[in-house]
This record gives sequence, structure tokens and C-alpha cells, in this order.
Amino acid sequence: MTNTAPARAALTAPLPETGRRAGWRGRTGLVAWVLALVLAASVLLAVAIGPAALSPSEVLASVLTHLGLGELFGVEAPSALRDGIVWELRLPRVLTAAAVGAGLALCGTVMQALMRNPLADPYLLGLSSGASLGAVIVIVLGAAIALPIAAFVGALLALVATLGLAGAAGGLSPSRTILAGLAVSAVFGALTSLVIFWSATGDSYREILNWLLGSLAGARWPAVAIAGIALLVVGVPLLFSGTVLDAFAFGDTAAAALGVPVTAVRWILLGATALLTGALVAVSGAIGFVGLVLPHAVRLLIGPGHRGLLPLSALAGAIFLLWMDTGARTLFDPRELPVGILTAIVGGPVFAMILLKNRSTQ
Repeated sequence: MTNTAPARAALTAPLPETGRRAGWRGRTGLVAWVLALVLAASVLLAVAIGPAALSPSEVLASVLTHLGLGELFGVEAPSALRDGIVWELRLPRVLTAAAVGAGLALCGTVMQALMRNPLADPYLLGLSSGASLGAVIVIVLGAAIALPIAAFVGALLALVATLGLAGAAGGLSPSRTILAGLAVSAVFGALTSLVIFWSATGDSYREILNWLLGSLAGARWPAVAIAGIALLVVGVPLLFSGTVLDAFAFGDTAAAALGVPVTAVRWILLGATALLTGALVAVSGAIGFVGLVLPHAVRLLIGPGHRGLLPLSALAGAIFLLWMDTGARTLFDPRELPVGILTAIVGGPVFAMILLKNRSTQ
């Protein structure tokens, strides 16, 4: 017991600012600035792309006009038609895609660290299945206006069921939580299939399929508000959990030795991640691969440290889903694909390449 205090002091002592550490920090800052600029440019370009082609200057003029900054910057408002395309149709959808992508990538990063599982994603706790059940119920009842609320409530029910089952089984260890999430997901998925089989008729089949595959087609300013507020209230605090997540990377015992209250922190982070995921799924449906692939891709650029990984994954997720949704609404015009199809088509091969690259470097 006499050696415990020196060992703990050594573990908790700050690391020296070595050249390599400083180099990684500099690379992280550079990548952050690049991704932020790419995201801003992507928003302007994505809003301009569509059947009615617009120029980025028209998009910027519309945005500045609605923000009351048109006279300050000396820009002239576009025509009413073009302004409506920008402000009422495309901009809300693009901003929703960016917010959902950022939130899913952030949640995926947190889940992979907490579960110490590279295959963990935001839907590991059964949230997508719970949200799907709530959404399908209101669609078949003809009350699609309540879809975001029903999806969020379904996600919360799945969260309660998963955490309750894991706790009853002996505690929120990574293995128990994953198994509980799989069980809850299977049950809620079966109930969703039962509702569809028993009640869905006519056009409701297409509407249900569109939502289950993930779609931002109906995103308007209320969707921007839901996703944006959730990202601000829950996502921003998660950005500052990097040091704690670094401690979890070495296991619960090491985290406890570093002074982390393991059980309490795991409950808090799992709950916050689930709340954010539930809010995002409520406006977009279950969009796969964003929270799984983007954290791995960013790790290849900056390494495993979560203080840089969390914000950069969020930026990369926003850019990725923004362009995936732009492709979903334009590549097959006049038909539109659910964005979840494109994220799977692109994300699957990218994830396979990341796995092969990691194998070659180990």
C-alpha cells in the first residue's frame, strides 16, 4: 500500500510538452481551421446546388438580408422566388444536415470511448429502434405532424429500457450495456415490424420506409431549431469531456486511479449522448455510418486524443452529411433518395479501407 501514492502521483502528473505533443497540437489546430472553412464554404455551395441553380453570392445576399445585414454589406436582396428557395427550402435543410452530422459524429466518438469498442455508434443503446417505433406509430395513425415528438419519446423509452436492463444485470459495464442495447433494439425492432405489418396501408409504406432509411427531405426551420438547440445544450458540454474519455481508454480501473468517478461519469455521458441522439433522430430518421466512420477517419489525421478528436469529428460529420444529403436530393433528380442509402454506400467502403489501413500500421 505504501507505493500507491507515488504511483497515483505519477499517473496524474501533467505530461511534458514534448516536440511530438506540440506537433500534434499544431496539426489539430490546423485541421480545425481547415474543416471550419470547408464547412462554411460547403453550406454556401450546397444551398446553391439544385434544379434551380443559384450562385453563392445570391445565397449570401439572401442570408444577409434576412439577418438584417444587407445594407451594412451593400448587397441587394434576390428576387422573391430565389429568396424563398434559399431561405424556406434549401438553407434549413442544409443546416439541419450539418447539425445532425456533427451531433452523430460527436456521439459516435463518445460511445466508442465509453464502450472501448471501435464498432460502437450512437444507436448502440437501441435508440434508433425506439425512435422508429414511435415514428411508425404516428405515421400509421395519420398524425405525422407529431413525428419528431413521438420519435424522441420512443428513443427515451429505449434508453430507459437499456440502462435499466444493464443496471439490473449488474451495472453499466461496457459489455453489459452493449448486450442490453442489442436486446432492447431487437424487441423495439420487432414491435416496429409488427406495427408496419398490421397497420400500414397505401402511401404510409413509402413514408415509413423513407423515415426508417433516414431522410432530411422535410427539414424546415423547426427541424433546425430542434437539432441546433440539442447540439448547443448537450453537444457543446460533450466537447469538453475529452480528458475524461482519455482516462476511459485505459479501462475502468485506470480511470478510477486517475480520480474519475467511473459509474457516475458513465451514466452522465451515456445519458447525454442518448438525449442528443434522440433529438437528432427525431428530425432525420436513423442515418447510419456517420457516427461510426467519421471518428475513425479523424483519428487517422490527428491521433487518438479526445480533446482534439471530439470537435474535429463534429466538424467532419457536419461536412460529410451535408454533402451526402446534397447528393441524395440532386443526383437522381427529380427523384430523391433517402440520405441513409448514400451514407451506407459511401460509409461502408470507407470504413473497410480504414480497417485495412489500421491493419497495415499495426
